[in-house]
Amino acid sequence: MVTGPNMQMVSAEALVLDVFNLHDFDRIITYLTAERGKKKGVASGARRKYSRFAGQLQPLSKVKLDWVEKGNRDLVRIETVVAIRPARVLGENLEDILLGAYLADHILEFAQENEASHALFRLLDSTLVALTNGVHRSLAARYFEIWVLRLSGLFPSPMGCPQCDRELVGGRAGLGQDDESIICDKCSGGFERQLVIGSETLEFLRR
Repeated sequence: MVTGPNMQMVSAEALVLDVFNLHDFDRIITYLTAERGKKKGVASGARRKYSRFAGQLQPLSKVKLDWVEKGNRDLVRIETVVAIRPARVLGENLEDILLGAYLADHILEFAQENEASHALFRLLDSTLVALTNGVHRSLAARYFEIWVLRLSGLFPSPMGCPQCDRELVGGRAGLGQDDESIICDKCSGGFERQLVIGSETLEFLRR
């Protein structure tokens, strides 16, 4: 819906990634949407005691946002927020808090501003749901890391050696000297000073 010259009202589900204070009463919110990627907006009055945002814009909360975009400005203006899933899905202990920050930091680094991010949105959303449902932190974190790297085109193939095309075998595969590919022991000349990848790890990466 157009609200004025070069202005547009946008509505979408979002995952809040980062929040920091601006001036005395406002906050800047960085959030991820599926259609428009990473966005950054001002929530005016969010720090006031009786703000209409009522503490709903917290890192890792899932919300429905309405915001106004104007021209080519980097910051949008957040108008309304409706909570879908609360921020404290990981609990309140230190390990949960650190893991939540770790997940958000990955998305802040890899998601692009104003570019559709359907896969990253689904990945973060499903990882948070899995953690809420009791999936072990380490398993969820490794799954999340691997998929972030795959979606970014950085994850080395765990199937075949990129140099000779032989099938990789656990205990006889490891990282190449560039640390960017998994190669077989024949092509490496041995893994005396490099990381060897065992059968369980290789199978996990394939799954």
